[in-house]
Amino acid sequence: MKLNVYADKMSQPSRAVVFFCKVNGIDYEEIKVHIPKGQHLTPEFEGILFFFLFDEAINLMQKLPAIADGRFKLFESHAILIYLACAFPGVADHWYPADVFKRSKIHSVLDWHHSNLRRGAAPYVFNTTIAPILGRPLNPQAAAEAEIILSSSLSKLESFWLKGNGRFLLGGNQPSIADLSLVCELMQLEVLDEKDRTRLLGPHKKVQQWIENTRNATNPHFDEVHRVIMLAKERQQHQRLKAAKNEGGSNMKKPLVSRM
Repeated sequence: MKLNVYADKMSQPSRAVVFFCKVNGIDYEEIKVHIPKGQHLTPEFEGILFFFLFDEAINLMQKLPAIADGRFKLFESHAILIYLACAFPGVADHWYPADVFKRSKIHSVLDWHHSNLRRGAAPYVFNTTIAPILGRPLNPQAAAEAEIILSSSLSKLESFWLKGNGRFLLGGNQPSIADLSLVCELMQLEVLDEKDRTRLLGPHKKVQQWIENTRNATNPHFDEVHRVIMLAKERQQHQRLKAAKNEGGSNMKKPLVSRM
């Protein structure tokens, strides 16, 4: 039976799981669940989740991604990545090494990710760019708080997780599931205004090089998975240009105040 992946590729964790499947040639069917339409919150999706994810009645998480591999059901992207790396034949060891010490280091990166980098990047992008698309107001205070966490996380990513001479996290010369998870997190910054993105990422040359290393090591899948982000980036740029044009036009139409 084919692996079912419930995902919305605008979701960073969803992209990481789809990305891993593509890079490793895992046969899967992507079940698209549109977060902007609230499909993950509907009674119908709850029913799907209950049917596919749970063998007994527990609280429904209503989160993406999720997988169903035959009768085995799982949610949470990090747990899914670990499962896929272990359960499917042909996955190279560097993604999730058999060496317990290397595995433990990967776990430390993944745990750090959700309590640091994701706590900064996701709410910052949401409260500066994405919220209006979902019918929510921008929240400058939440964005400012998230930026502090994001900037601190980028500094730690640069100075600690990317220390050494390796091309990838933890000094590795080949990517792991941690690289996929974190790079998908940071690729959402593409939808920001270019000046804003440059301000945030500009000081972190090693982070920028690591993103490029991961792209080079995993293409064409990297670009394929992130195509949805690049399309969103184009739409945002168009809207910004249109808004600037309209604002300029309205200023031109303002009547001159007589000094007589």
